[in-house]
Amino acid sequence: MPQSLARIYVHVVFGTKHRIPWLVDKIRPEIFTFMAGSLNQMGSNPVCIGGVSDHAHLLFRLSKSHSLSRVVERVKTDSSIWLKTQREDFLDFGWQNGYGAFSVDQSNLEAVRKYVSNQKQHHQHLSFKDEAKRIFIAHKLEYDEKYFWD
Repeated sequence: MPQSLARIYVHVVFGTKHRIPWLVDKIRPEIFTFMAGSLNQMGSNPVCIGGVSDHAHLLFRLSKSHSLSRVVERVKTDSSIWLKTQREDFLDFGWQNGYGAFSVDQSNLEAVRKYVSNQKQHHQHLSFKDEAKRIFIAHKLEYDEKYFWD
C-alpha cells in the first residue's frame, strides 16, 4: 500500500494591512483561536499562534494535502471575514497581501514555539519591521522592502 508521509513545520508571519494596530489585547486570543481552527480544518495542525497589535506569527505542521500558499490564504481570508463580523469598527480590517514563511527543523521547534508565544514581551523593544528584517537576514532571504510593507 503506498503512503505519503510528511512532517514539515512552518513559521509564517504576516501583518495587518498598512500595519494598523487592529489586533488589540481583547481580540487577539479570539482571533488566534479562530486561526487555529482554520489551520486544523486544512489539516495543518497548529503548534502555536502569537503576535501583537499589527501582526501574527503562526507555527504549524503543514498538511501533506495542501500547499503552503493555499493554507495561508485560507487562514487570512477566514480570519478576516470572522473579525469583520465581530464589531462594526472592524469592517475595514485586512491583512497585508504577502507573508513570510520559514521552515522549522524539528530540533528547533521548541525554540520557535517559545519565540512565537512571547511576542508581546519581544515587541516591547523591537518593531515588527525590525523583527521581520532580522528574520529575513537569519534565513538569508532576499526581499524588496517596497513590496513587503503593504
